[in-house]
Amino acid sequence: MQETRQNRIARLLQKELSLIFQSQTRLMNGVMVSVTRCRISPDLSICTAYLSIFPSEKAEELLENINGNDRTIRFELGKRVGKQLRFVPELRFFIDDSLDYIERIDELLKG
Repeated sequence: MQETRQNRIARLLQKELSLIFQSQTRLMNGVMVSVTRCRISPDLSICTAYLSIFPSEKAEELLENINGNDRTIRFELGKRVGKQLRFVPELRFFIDDSLDYIERIDELLKG
């Protein structure tokens, strides 16, 4: 039962974080940030979000910027999900490099 609730809240947070990043990156030409996966702790206090950043050369720089502005992002998230959640979880962001990994495997298989 608890796991179903965690999954539902994780999907909600993933959707809302995606919308927040979409509105923020619209100002930056040539940069796209998408939330590939969200996981939430059993006590719903920590949300771990995995980000796919294009172009991948700017990934580290953008991740530092996002981690520096995590309070602002959490505040914006709270305004969006405040009616659905009692507490807005602490946010942790990581780069999801699975697409780069898949691309590298394809290159190795072809060559």
